Amino acid sequence: MAKLSLFDRRRQRVRTALKARSGQNPRPRLSIHRSGRHIYAQVIDDAQGHTVAAASTLEKDVRGQVGCTKDAAAEVGKRIAAAATKAGVTKVVFDRGGFLFHGRVKALADAAREGGLEF
Repeated sequence: MAKLSLFDRRRQRVRTALKARSGQNPRPRLSIHRSGRHIYAQVIDDAQGHTVAAASTLEKDVRGQVGCTKDAAAEVGKRIAAAATKAGVTKVVFDRGGFLFHGRVKALADAAREGGLEF
């Protein structure tokens, strides 16, 4: 069996902790992915196995901004909160996917909270 990188181990640890906490009343999961150029967010209903809402810096309105900055991440956070609220989801579990809660990830989370999501 191949050794896992520190990032992959942290990702597994975060995902396992989220599943253990969900218990009897599972909430949808706000999952994020951050690359060097873009940031992506999805609200996933694991019970039914489908994506409820999604937003990223690849959308036409956000694409004009330069790179993946904190401002672009905050805009994605606002958009995912609006899309999730429109779909009827207000309470989620934040899955940072192994990324540290700092910088662009924190900006996205704060904007999603301001947009009406509770986590």
